[in-house]
Amino acid sequence: QVKLAESGGGWVQPGGSLTLSCAASGFTLYYYNIGWFRQAPGKGREGVSCIRGGDYGSYYIDSVKGRFIISRDNAKSTVYLQMNDLKPEDTAVYYCVSDVSCTDQWMGAWSDDRHRGQGTQVTVSS
Repeated sequence: QVKLAESGGGWVQPGGSLTLSCAASGFTLYYYNIGWFRQAPGKGREGVSCIRGGDYGSYYIDSVKGRFIISRDNAKSTVYLQMNDLKPEDTAVYYCVSDVSCTDQWMGAWSDDRHRGQGTQVTVSS
């Protein structure tokens, strides 16, 4: 059974850091692209970053470039999203999603057909 489980969310002051983890089970992570999406209160889901299976290429939306780093450890079946210099506008529920389209310039949109975790809340406030 395919499962994704996010962890690592919490409350942090502006300028702080958090690292989210996405633990995958039930499939071989190496072969799959993984994406991070977020949904802020009252807003739609937004693709934040993705990392490709195989060549580890990645994509970031402009608002997080230079602040967020996506990585993966296939041996641990885990994808990470290191978030630095967090801003209040980063406040959202963050989801990891499997098998997203991912190039260096673009990532696919949210699809209810993809496996995803339950989400983890990130709150950035003073």
